[in-house]
Amino acid sequence: MPPAAVASPVAVAAVADVRLRPLWRILHDRLSSGQPVARIRIGEWDVTEREALADLLGSDRLPAPGQLLSIAVLDQALGGDGDGTRLRSAVEQVMGPMADRRASRACAQTDRAALWDWLETCPSVRAEPALNDWVALIRRGGLIGGSVRATRRLLEQALAVLAALPADGVARPVLADRVLHDPHALDDGRRLGAVVLQAVACLTGGAPGEGAEARRQLWQRWGVETDVLSSTVLVAGLRMPGEGHVGTVLDACADAGEAAVLTLAQVRTVEVGGAPARVHVVENPSVMASALARFGPACPPLVCTSGWPSAAGVVLLRVLRDSGAQLHYHGDLDGEGLRIAAHLVARVGATPWRMTTTDYEAALARRSAGPPAGRVTDIPWDRQLGTSMRAAGVAVTEESVVEDLLSDLRSCRSCDP
Repeated sequence: MPPAAVASPVAVAAVADVRLRPLWRILHDRLSSGQPVARIRIGEWDVTEREALADLLGSDRLPAPGQLLSIAVLDQALGGDGDGTRLRSAVEQVMGPMADRRASRACAQTDRAALWDWLETCPSVRAEPALNDWVALIRRGGLIGGSVRATRRLLEQALAVLAALPADGVARPVLADRVLHDPHALDDGRRLGAVVLQAVACLTGGAPGEGAEARRQLWQRWGVETDVLSSTVLVAGLRMPGEGHVGTVLDACADAGEAAVLTLAQVRTVEVGGAPARVHVVENPSVMASALARFGPACPPLVCTSGWPSAAGVVLLRVLRDSGAQLHYHGDLDGEGLRIAAHLVARVGATPWRMTTTDYEAALARRSAGPPAGRVTDIPWDRQLGTSMRAAGVAVTEESVVEDLLSDLRSCRSCDP
């Protein structure tokens, strides 16, 4: 603070008087509020502190605790013009620079609003609206250590891990190192791992569960530390070029009009390239069984997710996508079916197949009842579908529209008579 700011003898003496410290403290606090301040109230100061204040004011009486003091009068007592400038300078010389808490709060509120807006509108959440429940959980938990920057950094890491799931059976430290360059980032007890598990639980409509075993099972469900033999995917009519044994198995099963079960270990050996131009993906094995019964060796390429896709299923679909295949997905028209469909659209670029409001309402019109639709979240490709399904409250299972699906499959070139 420039010496001239408190150059009057009275001001210089007041700044040096340690007995006036209570005065400077309360002035510093009030003037830092960012609000207009006209008066302050004297606290429970001792006699010597009130004597110092009386000397400053030129009063022959001791100010009483609780008495109000005018800012203008204090400024004039320091040799100022009564506008508070000299007083502020004296306070800052004794107590240090004053903040503007009101402006700081407004700035912090703006930063928090920008953080939540970024999270709610990020591509990952828009692609899978079921993650809105996760966003709500994060918001209720508040900022990490009150820091917008630390919270955003954690959420950016969580979204990066989510983008890599389902994984291809790797160990958790390997996944963490692959995505975040820190093999311990997803360890138990670390905040990041818990945030990721909250997200995947919201996607599947469950809860993360308590205890190490529940967490391990959830990681495994999403292809982390998964046994490469227990994670499998069901296929039919699919042929992939190459010299490996997987191609031989696929050819043999396709020729026989039978389904093949591929393990994650086998899927890992499938090379990119030479895939069919179009692959249909269904949720339920019974639909694949109906297709094989109807078309036999002429069955078009089919992949069955058997509910939520396994690590083996997602890895295979990624290979097919990267090989140029167009993936067309159909599943149950209920809450979980929509979440699975949104997941595959987001993760492997699948195109929804007979999963629009028109399809749902037409199927519903042909049936008098059905199972409950469950928890229904919106989906990106048809916002009206979620609304319609919530209003009806009824699911349309994949099996109930199997004839429509088989009719579509028949139109595939490999099924032409």
